[in-house]
Amino acid sequence: KYIVQINLVCSQVVAVYGTLSDLLSVASSKLGIKATSVYNGKGGLIDDIALIRDDDVLFVCEGEPFIDPQTDSKLPEGLSGSHTDWLTLNVGGRYFTTTRSTLVNKEPDSMLAHMFKDKGVWGNKQDHRGAFLIDRSPEYFEPILNYLRHGQLIVNDGINLLGVLEEARFFGIDSLIEHLEVAIKNSQPPEDHSPISRKEFVRFLLATPTKSELRCQGLNFSGADLSRLDLRYINFKMANLSRCNLAHANLCCANLERADLSGSVLDCANLQGVKMLCSNAEGASLKLCNFEDPSGLKANLEGANLKGVDMEGSQMTGINLRVATLKNAKLKNCNLRGATLAGTDLENCDLSGCDLQEANLRGSNVKGAIFEEMLTPLHMSQSVR
Repeated sequence: KYIVQINLVCSQVVAVYGTLSDLLSVASSKLGIKATSVYNGKGGLIDDIALIRDDDVLFVCEGEPFIDPQTDSKLPEGLSGSHTDWLTLNVGGRYFTTTRSTLVNKEPDSMLAHMFKDKGVWGNKQDHRGAFLIDRSPEYFEPILNYLRHGQLIVNDGINLLGVLEEARFFGIDSLIEHLEVAIKNSQPPEDHSPISRKEFVRFLLATPTKSELRCQGLNFSGADLSRLDLRYINFKMANLSRCNLAHANLCCANLERADLSGSVLDCANLQGVKMLCSNAEGASLKLCNFEDPSGLKANLEGANLKGVDMEGSQMTGINLRVATLKNAKLKNCNLRGATLAGTDLENCDLSGCDLQEANLRGSNVKGAIFEEMLTPLHMSQSVR
């Protein structure tokens, strides 16, 4: 058995069998350092385990010159001073042995440097073994101490980088903070913004119970082929459905509020009771769509952007298009009986052949709109402008 001791503060009695490398490995594990050299009590370098006698007091280090703790006050000039002193830290109940130079030199403006660059600065804040007390997490402190030793960020598996980052900020290790922020960023999985394909969505639909609410808010379906699918009651709020093929799809009572439908094809789609408040369907094709619900549930497109849409031949009885924008839209031969068009922008809109009986056009803009061959004459009492 050999007593392995550092600076007469952190000592362990260990049993070693085998080679000098085995002794260094055990000493490293016991003392929390990377031991590379072994000295006897007189400062002689041990290079063969056979030279060690029973009950020898040995000193291990990480490569620094041998310093006899008994004669520390008589060190020659150049090795004297507080920066060559070994010290032990008690961090959250775990002991770490290092030197003042490790804590001071690499980050001289850090909290650790200010704490240990002068002897006695901590007064009596030491435990019964003489170790300096630091009330922080030892598992997060270890990578910081190793960084100060060799300048490399090495974190064991299972250690949360965010915890190490918080400790680095606490101790003011600025250069390590930069390394950690980069490491955390690189460890995050890349965000997948690729559009959802028809195959993926169909698999998703089949795996969802029919009575469960299907939420697709904010998802990216851009350019997807969703034609002829049963999409009833699905929540597509704020989803990206631009350039999608939704022809013949059943979107009865679907929520498309603030969704992007620009450039999409919805020809012959079932849009009974659909909610499209403030949606963007600019340039979309909605020919021969059915917005009319026999039960009386009205489609709501209030505030929607429908610039340049083609809605020719669509059934839109009772539809709510209040303050919607239909500039340059094609509504030829549409059924708009009882529709709410109050405040709607119908500039240059083709309304020829439309049924506007009982429609509310109060405050709507019909500048340049075409009303030829209307099934129901447009009366001034409807207060258009």
